[in-house]
Amino acid sequence: MNIRKLRQLLRLLLTTNYSNRRIAQLVGISPNTVRAYRNKRRKAAITLAELEQHSDDQLLKQLNPIVPVNNSKRQPDWAYVHHLMQEKHQTLIQLWEEYRSIEPADALCYSQFTHWYRNYVKSIDVSMRQYYAPGEVCFVDFAGKRIPWIDQHSGQTHYAEMFVGVMGYSQLVFAKALSSQKLEDWLEAHQAMFTYFSGIPQLVVPDNLKSAVTRPGKFPEVNRSYQELAEHYGFVVEPARVRRPQDKSLAEIGVLLVTRWITVVLRRRRFFSIAEINQAIVELLEQLNQRPFKRYQGNRRERFEHTERAALSPLPTKRFNIGRWIHQQKVNRDYHIYVYGHAYSVPYELTGQSVDIKICQNMVEIYFHHQLVAMHMRSNIQGGATTENSHRPKSHQAYAAQSKAHFMHWAKNIGEHSLALTSAQFDGVPDCSLQGCKACSQLQKLARKYGQMRFERACQCACEIQSLTVSSVRSILQCRLDEPLDEAKPVQGLLPLHHNVRGARYYLNGGQ
Repeated sequence: MNIRKLRQLLRLLLTTNYSNRRIAQLVGISPNTVRAYRNKRRKAAITLAELEQHSDDQLLKQLNPIVPVNNSKRQPDWAYVHHLMQEKHQTLIQLWEEYRSIEPADALCYSQFTHWYRNYVKSIDVSMRQYYAPGEVCFVDFAGKRIPWIDQHSGQTHYAEMFVGVMGYSQLVFAKALSSQKLEDWLEAHQAMFTYFSGIPQLVVPDNLKSAVTRPGKFPEVNRSYQELAEHYGFVVEPARVRRPQDKSLAEIGVLLVTRWITVVLRRRRFFSIAEINQAIVELLEQLNQRPFKRYQGNRRERFEHTERAALSPLPTKRFNIGRWIHQQKVNRDYHIYVYGHAYSVPYELTGQSVDIKICQNMVEIYFHHQLVAMHMRSNIQGGATTENSHRPKSHQAYAAQSKAHFMHWAKNIGEHSLALTSAQFDGVPDCSLQGCKACSQLQKLARKYGQMRFERACQCACEIQSLTVSSVRSILQCRLDEPLDEAKPVQGLLPLHHNVRGARYYLNGGQ
C-alpha cells in the first residue's frame, strides 16, 4: 500500500468513528483492509502523536502490514449499460457477454449482472433527503459566474472567481472572491472560511477540481497539500462523485444563492481590485445569511449561532503554512534538487535518493520518508543555488571555506612577509576570487613542502625584489636563494717552504 494512504487510513481510525466501509471509500481501499489495519493498530497501540513522529520505515515495521487479496468482482459501468439499453436497443445478454469477454475471471455471472442492473434502474432519478448533524459537514465549490475587475495600471479586465462554502445543518453561506482556482487560492479560501465559521466541521465535501482531487474516480486521490490542510485543521475530505451533483446539493444551492444575491448585484458595479470585491461581499453576505427561511422559522445566522457553532471543533493556534508539493524528486550528485529553476541543498548522504518537496510562499521544505531534512528560504533567482554548509561533506566544507580572510588568517601565523604575499594575490580581485584562492593554495603547498621558516624567508626575498607571485617564491625556494651565504674561508698568505716549490727567480732565468 502507498505509505500516504496508510497514514491517512491510520489517521481516520484514530480520529473518527467511521465504519470500515466508509473509511475504505475515503482512502480508496477495501473494507477488509481497513478491518485488518484496525486490528493491527489496536495491537500495536499506535497513537496520533506516534503517527506524526514515526518515519515510514518505523511505521511499517511496527505494523508489519500484510496486503490482503481482493476477491471482489469487477463492476461494470451501470450508467453506460443503461445508456446502451435505452439508446441502442440492445439486450442484457449481449451487454453481459461483451462485459465478460474483457476479463472472464473477475466478471459477474449473468444472474448477478441482471440483479445489479435492476437495482441501478430503481435507484436512478430518486433523491434521498439528507439530514446532517450540527457541525458534521461543509460543502465547498466554485460559482460559475465571475465578477470582473479592472487593473488600474494596465487597464485590463480580469475576473474574480467566487468560492462558496455551505454548512450542512444551518446552511450558513460563506463567499470569497479569489484571483484563480489554483491550489494556493483554494487553500487560502478554506482558511478564511474556517475563520468566518469560527470552527472546523468534521467533514468537507469538495467537487473534483484539480486543486482538491488529483485523480478522480471511484477511489479519488486527494491533493497532497489539501490533505495536509485537512490534517492540520482536523477535518476529513470526502470528494463528491464525478457527475453526481446530488452528492453536494447544498453546495449547488449555495452557489445559486450567492449568484443571485451577491454576484449579479456586484457585476453592476466597477471594481479595481479583488480586495474591493471582498469588502463589498461582506455586507451582502450577511444580508443573505439573515434572510428568513421559507419553510420554517428563523434564518441561517440564527440557526448557526444557536446550535451549530458550539458543535464545531476549535481553530488551531498555529496557522497552516500553504504550500505546493513535488513528489519523488531525485537528489543530484551535487546533493542539490531543483525547484522552479533554482537549486537547493540537502544532506549529502541523500545523494541518489528521492525526496518530497513542499514549496511554500517564503520557504522550501524538503522531506525524506516523512521527516524534514532541509529548509531554505525560497529564491526566485533562475539558475542560482542555495547551499547550507552543513549539508556538504567535510572536504567540500574545507574547500568552500577558502577566501581571503581564510588565507590571511593562515599567513598571519607564519609571518609578516607571508601575510604581504598572500594579500597581494587578491589585489584587484574579489575576496572569494577563484584565481586568488588557487594562488594561495599553491603557497600553502610550498609552505608544507619547504617548511614555514624557509617559506617566510622566500616571501621576504620576493618582497625585496618586488615580485609578489607564486612562481617567484617557488624559484627562490628551488634555487635556495633564501638560504644565507657561507662565511669567507681564510686565504693562506705565504707558501710553505719545500724543495719542490720553484720561486719567481726560476722563471726569470728562463727556467734554469
